[in-house]
This record gives sequence, C-alpha cells and structure tokens, in this order.
Amino acid sequence: MLKTNNQRIFLTAFIKPLEENNQTLSKKQFTQPKLDLLQPLRQWLDQIQIQNRKLAKFIAKLIPAQCPFERDIILFGRKIGHIPPMCKLNPLYNELVYLRFRALCYLVDQCGEDIQSYC
Repeated sequence: MLKTNNQRIFLTAFIKPLEENNQTLSKKQFTQPKLDLLQPLRQWLDQIQIQNRKLAKFIAKLIPAQCPFERDIILFGRKIGHIPPMCKLNPLYNELVYLRFRALCYLVDQCGEDIQSYC
C-alpha cells in the first residue's frame, strides 16, 4: 500500500496473482482454433494476378478509394453529426483494398498511365 496526497493506492488491484495467469494459459491451450469460413475467398482475392489493362481499370473503378457511406450531417451550415465509414465492417475490406492497390500499381508500372482520375 502506498500513501500519496492523502489517497491510498492498493497495488494488488493492479497486479494479477500467479494463479490467475496460470489458469488463463491453460484455458488458451484447450481452446479450439476458430473456423474462418471466408479464408478461401480471402486467399482467392490475394492470388488474383493483374496482367491486363482492362481488368486493372475495371478493378480500380469498381473498388472505391474512400468509403462511400461516410458522411457529415450538416443542418443550417453547422455540422450536427457524422456517419463513420462502414466499409471497415466488411470482412474482406483489407483484401479488396489491396487488390485495388495492385491494380493501380499495374497501371502505373506496366502501362505507364496516370492514375489521378482513380483517386
């Protein structure tokens, strides 16, 4: 116990006993790995090879650069609310963004195109 500024701080509240730590380790050892049903789709998206200009342009146009659902709610010129980006709730969000990035890289590196129109 420490005493500072007439307030008592009990250190045991911040430190876990060894018994609890050992119990949590044993629980982790017996838990089953979670089944990810979307893993095959994630792998398929990651393995798509972009080797065609038309495909790269299609992907860059199809997948938006920013979440289209994010909005500021403005009433009489004042911001009264904000709708957060909901795209990150998509379980395939990271794979789709990476696919778009690869398509844009292909257009720049292989085709020599200016991609400002896609941003």
